[in-house]
Amino acid sequence: MKSYQIALIPGDGIGVDVTDATVQVLEAAAQKFGFQLNNTEFPWSCEWYLKHGTMMPKDGIETLRAFDAIFLGAVGWPETVADSVSLHGLLLPIRKAFTQYANIRPHRLLPGVQGPLVADAFDILCIRENTEGEYSGAGGRVHQGTADEVAVETSVFTRTGVERILRYGFEQARARRGHLTSVTKSNAQKYSMVFWDEVTRELAAEYPDVTVSQMHIDAMAAKMVMAPQDLDVIVASNLFGDILTDLGAAIQGGLGFAASANICPDHSGPSMFEPVHGSAPDIAGQDIANPIAAIWSAAMMLDHLGEAEAASAVLSAIEAATAKGIGTHPGKHATAVITAAIIAELEL
Repeated sequence: MKSYQIALIPGDGIGVDVTDATVQVLEAAAQKFGFQLNNTEFPWSCEWYLKHGTMMPKDGIETLRAFDAIFLGAVGWPETVADSVSLHGLLLPIRKAFTQYANIRPHRLLPGVQGPLVADAFDILCIRENTEGEYSGAGGRVHQGTADEVAVETSVFTRTGVERILRYGFEQARARRGHLTSVTKSNAQKYSMVFWDEVTRELAAEYPDVTVSQMHIDAMAAKMVMAPQDLDVIVASNLFGDILTDLGAAIQGGLGFAASANICPDHSGPSMFEPVHGSAPDIAGQDIANPIAAIWSAAMMLDHLGEAEAASAVLSAIEAATAKGIGTHPGKHATAVITAAIIAELEL
């Protein structure tokens, strides 16, 4: 029997709730498809930060290196710990340390879910560069607290980083419907984004079977609202991808359906899987958080681990549950009810 070592970081708020739900579904999938998941839970969170002064221990990265995959619930408690602290203390270090340069987020309407748009048949895969760009952390502040205060934030785009994320996007487009849209703002950012456009055109020559479009970020935001059915694979920088994927979550019915994967494509380190709805402290522990985004993320994790049949079955179980109206409207069904419904469909 195959066995996988999974690091669980429930984190804060509803991260704990949806991680508990996800583990139940994963256990059902493992039992049905004949593999084993050995879960180790880590209490790294904003609560940990308040006790220890760091979001994770100094040896946290080395500890995680031994695992096959990482599942993260949600991190953040802005009333006590600034988001910049929680982000730069946990999520970004993990993404960078394990070269999780491809952030993958699927956007489509699940059966029974009513989105805000007229379009109801779109299937978009957003691929966001995940380790450099606008979130590189290069910069600083001087003369703080004075009238002459200056803040500088420098984006970093390397040929290695840009080329590998675009190549990943081309490969995904080739495996899907054969269309890739590269998103920049090269009319305004004449160095980094022009560079990105140039690399896109260079790589396009290697993928004659993929139709390539290049679009500015503002036009893409409009396109995702007006004609999402025309889109297949979108590739964007760290910041632009972050913004577009939240828009993608909105058009697919809300953050309760926003699954994601932080992929280390060569498997040299563990990849990390997480819903991207945030920690929602105001509803934590009330059994009302929608666990679908987390469970969908876990399906992506199973697929990455090579358990494609189990991954497909979990996603099909989610779709079967939502087709019956379960989990399709915020607050209508309890977390436990949605979880039980998905497990019931999975076990059929």
